[in-house]
Amino acid sequence: MTTRRDFFKNLGMAGGAVAAASVSSVALAALPELVSMDNPDTASPLTPPNGRPYNPVVTLNGWTLPSRMNNGVKEFHLVAEPVVREIAPGMKAHLWGYNGQSPGPTIEVVEGDRVRIFVTNRLPEHTTIHWHGQRLPSGMDGVGGLNQKQIPVGKTFVYEFVARRPGTFMYHPHADEMTQMAMGMMGFWVTHPKERHPLIETVDRDFGFLLNAYDIDPGSYTPKVNTMLDFNLWTWNSRSFPGIDSLNVRKGDKVRIRIGNLTMTNHPMHLHGHEFVVSGTDGGPTPIGSRWPEVTTDVAVGQMRQLDFLADEEGDWAFHCHKSHHTMNAMGHDVPTMIGVDHRGVVKQITDLIPDYMVMGERGMADMGEMEMPIPDNTLPMMTGQGPYGAVEMGGMFSVLKVRRDQKPGDYRDPGWYKQPKNTQAYEWTGPVAAATRSHDAGKGAMRPAGKAQSQEVVVRKPGSHGQH
Repeated sequence: MTTRRDFFKNLGMAGGAVAAASVSSVALAALPELVSMDNPDTASPLTPPNGRPYNPVVTLNGWTLPSRMNNGVKEFHLVAEPVVREIAPGMKAHLWGYNGQSPGPTIEVVEGDRVRIFVTNRLPEHTTIHWHGQRLPSGMDGVGGLNQKQIPVGKTFVYEFVARRPGTFMYHPHADEMTQMAMGMMGFWVTHPKERHPLIETVDRDFGFLLNAYDIDPGSYTPKVNTMLDFNLWTWNSRSFPGIDSLNVRKGDKVRIRIGNLTMTNHPMHLHGHEFVVSGTDGGPTPIGSRWPEVTTDVAVGQMRQLDFLADEEGDWAFHCHKSHHTMNAMGHDVPTMIGVDHRGVVKQITDLIPDYMVMGERGMADMGEMEMPIPDNTLPMMTGQGPYGAVEMGGMFSVLKVRRDQKPGDYRDPGWYKQPKNTQAYEWTGPVAAATRSHDAGKGAMRPAGKAQSQEVVVRKPGSHGQH
């Protein structure tokens, strides 16, 4: 991890219109300092400098927005603006976000805090912010046209409410959503309990990230905002593997992972090597009696899921969406299946005309993880990332949980690759191999086959005319 660059840079923003009449002119006399960030690495947790203490969250490939106390009110300043986000090394995207990044910074408060958020609009169109999952006055809910005027270009609005219940939440626009959310406008919100809560266990490590997706043509920089289904970049906090940082913990730590989904499809999130329970949603902590051990949980569109587990198995453990095409990058779409096709004759003819022609997929797609072939500017290989034993053959929504017995408490640095203890790793067998049982051996004994099935190959006959229909 690297330190946050220019963390307390003051950009000297000026205030404008106000969304709620209850906000006094004194509060608007001076806006909170505007903090911006352009570093894509995971920032260290932000220890609360004032107010009630809490165990801070680590935002994967993100950061936490500092606040100031003003007469007992916790104040934040968000600026909605165009940003440049590195999706992974070798690719950048022109997105919209907050305070220099997409997603925007995480906001952390404590149950019972009175919160005031100044929102400055630097986008080319109006916007609002909806505080997803919060209990608050209707006029602070952020739905443009329904319960507030849109925030015009260049103006600053104010939202103010009490964080009434602990939990895992999000913020995102409720104005021109199809464009603004597709361009990356979203952020994480965590409300910590003000005292020990019977349904919220204290943990040693608390991670959070949002699921989002983009459709960016190779060689271009801006997402196609009208895409409904055919996304080609599946990301966590606008990062694709191998650009997603690992989750680094100490063996024996109680770990919480908070996930929010702002894509257009569901994501079955799967953790290797451990079982977890879903301890909370955006509706609040789940009752103890409703929890059961899982290794995969589905996070539907617009949902938050809070996963708790004990990191008691040392090693490097994959953590990913279990939809296979969500662990691939931009080059994985519209490639025909060529498995079993003999290319030898046609390859010679093509290479006479195109010397750099390369066969893809005749033995499956695993070769794509090893080869280094030229690709268009500003895009990512379909499968990428190198591990200690070769290509990991993943992309998209994939990372690694790294559990180490010697990771110090509070240390989030990457410990490197795990060294497998002797006799604990799969290895090549060089001895004799007995014949494997085949499917035609099944049914012998109690379920004896009635007769030998006749092999039949399917023959497709194309009709010669419509008259044969």
